[in-house]
Amino acid sequence: MAAQPSILAQIRQWFQPAASWQQYQQTDASAFVELRHLSKDFVEGTTQRRVLDGLSITFESGSFIVLLGQSGSGKSTLLNLMSGIERPSEGTVLIDGVPITDLSERACTLFRRDQIGFIFQFFNLIPTLTVLENVTLPQELAGDRPSEIEAKARTLLERVGLADRADTFPDKLSGGQQQRVAIARALVHEPQLILADEPTGNLDEETGEQVLQLLLELTRDAHKTLIMATHNPEIAKYADQVLRVHEGHLEDATPEFAEALAA
Repeated sequence: MAAQPSILAQIRQWFQPAASWQQYQQTDASAFVELRHLSKDFVEGTTQRRVLDGLSITFESGSFIVLLGQSGSGKSTLLNLMSGIERPSEGTVLIDGVPITDLSERACTLFRRDQIGFIFQFFNLIPTLTVLENVTLPQELAGDRPSEIEAKARTLLERVGLADRADTFPDKLSGGQQQRVAIARALVHEPQLILADEPTGNLDEETGEQVLQLLLELTRDAHKTLIMATHNPEIAKYADQVLRVHEGHLEDATPEFAEALAA
């Protein structure tokens, strides 16, 4: 029986075609992320539930936006729509002038590979890859030269304080260390947009604060756009804009809401 390609080899094969999203004209305008009449429905049994309803908003390049809301409010769904992981029921998402909702599945995947970094609450590191291999994966998929890949990855690992753990496997790291690896992986291919879904939610308070400060330092230094979903109102004090996801809509978060969320 012929040997089956490894999971990593299959992933690499998926990313081989040219990125057809590049046909779209990108822009230097300040409206880096734009949502136009964005809605998302889910079917639960025989009931159709609208989670997000007609969202229209723009986010400026280089800004830090916090999305607050209760569990189940639609924060993660909104991030998934902005990354192209999920498709909207209605409306359009534009990232730097590219309407990702109009792209094919593969073209959208290639766009996400090149332009978006995603940080998850539960790290999502590949357990069979070392720290260095996890961090280099996005650049490998982009077809960068091996020498450049390793140099960038090691530089980022040094910045997140894990230069000496490059050959370690994820299960030997603490939660905070794994999230630092995830941050390095999200930034190594130099994406313009970073989406973070509860990146400190699985960490203790002290470690979470350290990870947050590291993420802010790395993204602000490089003038990246950071959009973070969280239920932690303490993070809001660092943001350029704080929005509440509530009953399918986006609204400015009030101090009273933040206090109630913290209670």
